[in-house]
Amino acid sequence: MVIALIKRLSRENPLWGAPQIQKELALLDHVVAESTLAKYMVRPPKKPGDSWRSFIQRHMDVTAACDFFTVPTLTFNVLYVFIVLSHDRRRIVHVNVTANPTAEWTTQQIVEAFPNDTAPRFLIHDRDGIYGDAFRRKVKAMGIQPVRTGRKMPKQNAFCERVIGSIRRECTDHVIALGERHLLRTLRAFVAYYDQRPHTALDGNSPVARRIESGDDDVIGTPVLDGLHHTYRRAA
Repeated sequence: MVIALIKRLSRENPLWGAPQIQKELALLDHVVAESTLAKYMVRPPKKPGDSWRSFIQRHMDVTAACDFFTVPTLTFNVLYVFIVLSHDRRRIVHVNVTANPTAEWTTQQIVEAFPNDTAPRFLIHDRDGIYGDAFRRKVKAMGIQPVRTGRKMPKQNAFCERVIGSIRRECTDHVIALGERHLLRTLRAFVAYYDQRPHTALDGNSPVARRIESGDDDVIGTPVLDGLHHTYRRAA
């Protein structure tokens, strides 16, 4: 009977460890040694990435992520784009461009992304050397816990990777960057549009939440990036 109960409790509560099951059994008038629990507990097979996925899901509203991607210019130079994304509503909170990324420059972007005590609890980034000790010290001083992804595991920063894919497909693949200022101006226009457009992951709403505009007024379309995209609203 006790063995069946051990199996039942461990099966119904996969997050419980042996000590918790042992205490629960004691409250049910069963004194069981930990060695017995270890022998009969049912342990679900652990899938790769389960603990990371659980971490992301539990801390969605207090987590941000950052990453770089590159864009070639008209003169075949390479510019580096840095984005900071809030996991809460997939909102791009900061974007900037540089030809020479450094740890100091990257750290300053985090400061600018989260002014006036708006810093998240966690910041996910990869293992690039630019996120070294100086970067991590400054981030921690802002009250942010830096979280490095695993080696060669870009999927652990999946939200950033997906946004970068969207920026490429919907913006930079269609625009030839003339230089830093031109690319930054283009990206800021796209980000303003991106934060207003519907997203499947947000039940059809946008990162900056929009209310449903009911009525019979005409729908007005405003071109973005020379008509590459449009935003829509009802006439007042």
